[in-house]
Amino acid sequence: MIEKIRWQGWSNVYRIWNDTVQLLVLADVGPRIIWYGFHDGENALHEIPSDFGLQADSHFHLYGGHRLWVSPEVDRTYFPDNHPVSVQHFGNCAHFAAPVENTSPGTNLKKELQLELVSTGSSVRLLHRIENRDMQATELAPWTPTMMRPGGRAILPLPPRVAMNKDHYLPVGPLTLWSFTDLADHRWRFGTEYIQLMQQSNPECRFEEQMTGIFNPAGWGAYSCKSSLFLKRAPVLPGATYPDFGCNFEVFTNLEFLELETLGPKVLLRPGEQVSHAESWQLFTDVSEGEDENWIKTTLLPLVNSN
Repeated sequence: MIEKIRWQGWSNVYRIWNDTVQLLVLADVGPRIIWYGFHDGENALHEIPSDFGLQADSHFHLYGGHRLWVSPEVDRTYFPDNHPVSVQHFGNCAHFAAPVENTSPGTNLKKELQLELVSTGSSVRLLHRIENRDMQATELAPWTPTMMRPGGRAILPLPPRVAMNKDHYLPVGPLTLWSFTDLADHRWRFGTEYIQLMQQSNPECRFEEQMTGIFNPAGWGAYSCKSSLFLKRAPVLPGATYPDFGCNFEVFTNLEFLELETLGPKVLLRPGEQVSHAESWQLFTDVSEGEDENWIKTTLLPLVNSN
């Protein structure tokens, strides 16, 4: 179920698999989940060929796949995680721990990722941990971007829609804008109940990058690409203070990939304290492709509600 292999120039890559899917996790750097997919299918995640085999330098590399970051997005977010991580594994579970980020721009954070793959099927449970090894307290939020392969569309559910009445005077959540967010960009589809963002390699647009964030009480987001559907969920903590004006889900795209991102609440970590952030993933195949909200309700929602 777990073995160490070579992959794309790296010598320490852990393959975790069952009878349905496999994951590849980099341990020479990261840790990064660089591959997730069915045995006879394509990688649902995006890989960056120019970064293959790189390690032990002082520059930040995206590598591809899934990573653990910290919000807000400042210099320490881009700490170059280019060194080997420690690995422990037992049964269907693997634990990866990166070295303490003790050089500039690091602030002595220690990041860990634990994966558990079910014995059959595509479900994966992820647990991310950040520990403050510094002498000073620090405020942050766990942030977990997943880089998806190009050519698909992200789907985020909006908070429930209800006609205005005396019980619905107050806002139900933010739609956060970045300086490069262009609501007129044709890659967006803003519907009544869902937001969709398409990844395109040659869009006619003002800005190559697009991004937004929302408060998503449903706790799930999806990426549809070539008849496959990637679904990821994260717990929603009512009353918690989320970063970026209150966002627990965000989407980002450029000309190469799309990121489906979840965030945990903001916390003040004192020395020695840690925070965790959980996700779960599923992958579906032979999903009919579509683009309107009726397709989401009739095709995607039954899959979301199936577990």
